[in-house]
Amino acid sequence: MFKNKILLITGGTGSFGNAVLRNFLDTDIKEIRIFSRDELKQDDMRKKYNNDKLKFYIGDVRDVNSLEDAMRGVDFLFHAAALKQVPSCEFYPMQAVATNVVGTENVLNTAIKHNVEKVIVLSTDKAVYPINAMGISKAMMEKVAVAKARNLGKETTICCTRYGNVMASRGSVIPLFIKQIKNNEPITITDPNMTRFMMSLDDAVDLVMFAFKNGENGDIFVQKAPAATIELLANALTSLLDKPEHVVNIIGTRHGEKLYETLLTREEMVNAVDMGDYYRIPSDSRDLNYNKYFVKGEVITEAEDYHSHNTKQLNEEEMKEMLMNLREIQSDLKYFKVK
Repeated sequence: MFKNKILLITGGTGSFGNAVLRNFLDTDIKEIRIFSRDELKQDDMRKKYNNDKLKFYIGDVRDVNSLEDAMRGVDFLFHAAALKQVPSCEFYPMQAVATNVVGTENVLNTAIKHNVEKVIVLSTDKAVYPINAMGISKAMMEKVAVAKARNLGKETTICCTRYGNVMASRGSVIPLFIKQIKNNEPITITDPNMTRFMMSLDDAVDLVMFAFKNGENGDIFVQKAPAATIELLANALTSLLDKPEHVVNIIGTRHGEKLYETLLTREEMVNAVDMGDYYRIPSDSRDLNYNKYFVKGEVITEAEDYHSHNTKQLNEEEMKEMLMNLREIQSDLKYFKVK
């Protein structure tokens, strides 16, 4: 599907972009464009991969002109650019809106203008029943994507992926815990009973590829994922690194944090299509003429949310196995001489 095609990744210097490159650079894809505003990370990637298929574009999704330069000739687009840190978005909510909502509209409008064949927009479980600015802005991002898709023909297909905690991604808790153990500092846990979905970066790429292959305009795709408490994650990590007595401090929840995350609402589960390892949430195809629907509705009371409290819960051995398979922490495992 990607033979002789051009792929653009917005926010491509992040963890997701690097995971895509690991999977795509050695294929027969023609070109991968990395679009971001961080010139240092771009230079680091340029030196790390040293591949002629890789092209770099400095710009910001808030700036349509910079998107125009990057979008010309693009066949496929993975839109990963976003403000993702919950606490910082709580303090600067309009910055989250400018990047995650307005920036997404800029990306989609430019992609439609340039007849990009397929666009995958990356979302998060925090967009479901959002209580923080980051989640609210991501929920609006999804609404923008679905609204744009509703008015499109076959020239451009826009769909979304929604996933939970990506293990060992940049700025996440696993690298923090490992750093604290290395520095002999207490591990800081916000709430030991807090649960999060657990998936690897490769799982995130697999979800995007599943959406790419199966998505129709306005679809949202969710990967079924196991979950664990933060306490279990910390215990599994200290056990794996042979530091079972390492001090753990409970510091309380940060701004805007939830006890558990939800991947599908009760309302979405009514229409969700079970596709094995994934759920597909088709877009609501009804128009604004609600008179047509007064005599026909849907029963939502029989459905149940899909969240990190009611999905499969990992035990400590399963958690350790997942950690062992994370390529992002292999050097750390060697540091602690984990076999």
